Amino acid sequence: MATWNSRGLRGSTLEDLINRTNEKYQESGLALIQKIPTPITPINIDKSTRHITLAYFEQKSTVDYIGVVQGIPVCFDAKECTIDRFALQNTHEHQVLFMEQFEKQGGVAFFLIYYVHRDLFYYLPFEMFRLFWDRAKGGGRKSFLFEELNPEYILPKKQGVFVPYLDILRKDLEDRDGI
Repeated sequence: MATWNSRGLRGSTLEDLINRTNEKYQESGLALIQKIPTPITPINIDKSTRHITLAYFEQKSTVDYIGVVQGIPVCFDAKECTIDRFALQNTHEHQVLFMEQFEKQGGVAFFLIYYVHRDLFYYLPFEMFRLFWDRAKGGGRKSFLFEELNPEYILPKKQGVFVPYLDILRKDLEDRDGI
């Protein structure tokens, strides 16, 4: 039973959970994944707090994370979804092109989606995402539904790892190889 001062994971963002997972993977020697910061140019800085109060983006960002897992280059983007419909407008054309080029170079690209209302994480392989993307570009639905996803790519709950995506990455690789 939780106590009145129990914080749990309240206030933690998806990025925080992924960063903590990546630290754990790095400490274990399983992966080296880094968060890619979005480049900005500060316009106004509050001198008393040293906080940026106004800035603009220098260039388009690509993906949120990039690195290597046991010799395999990986890149992924993290998204949150509060309903069972994921709007494709949350992903930009330049991100899709980067992920496509990344895979052509032998890397593995994917999305980690946190379905807030279900409290579950989903690993979406780029190839599956691309089907939804192409459908939208062809005049179809501009989103995909949770029920369209393969349930085998739901991340299992795992003791000590907040967003345990490595097991599902292994499944993705096996599915690509047809094992």
